[in-house]
Amino acid sequence: MRTNLQIIADHYAASARQDVVGMMLDVAPDVAWTEMAGFPCAGTWTGVDQVVDKVFKVLGSEWEGYTFALDQLIDGGDQIVGVGSYHGTYRKTGKAMQARVTHVWRLAGGKIVGFEQFTDTLLVAQAMRD
Repeated sequence: MRTNLQIIADHYAASARQDVVGMMLDVAPDVAWTEMAGFPCAGTWTGVDQVVDKVFKVLGSEWEGYTFALDQLIDGGDQIVGVGSYHGTYRKTGKAMQARVTHVWRLAGGKIVGFEQFTDTLLVAQAMRD
């Protein structure tokens, strides 16, 4: 059985491949996924379909080359922290963005049951402004 740390590492590996299906493999059907206030996809989304529709499809359509680069994973047992940076260019303005980010993951029974994002939303907003 994979550890919680390996589950999150596998999620990030799928993200690096732009494999949304792979990213969602270990996500619980009733996950509570929170994107930070001020972020383009702000809110708490419940369930895999909402996360895909309200987060990943939006980011993919509005940003060119939107990626997350992982720098560090911190093993807290049932909570895993990912630290890294977002990168991308907002399609409507052509402005590039790079912002540091921290993800806090909660796991139970080998499934991701919670996610919360912390990032510098000002840097993201500046790229979105004309």
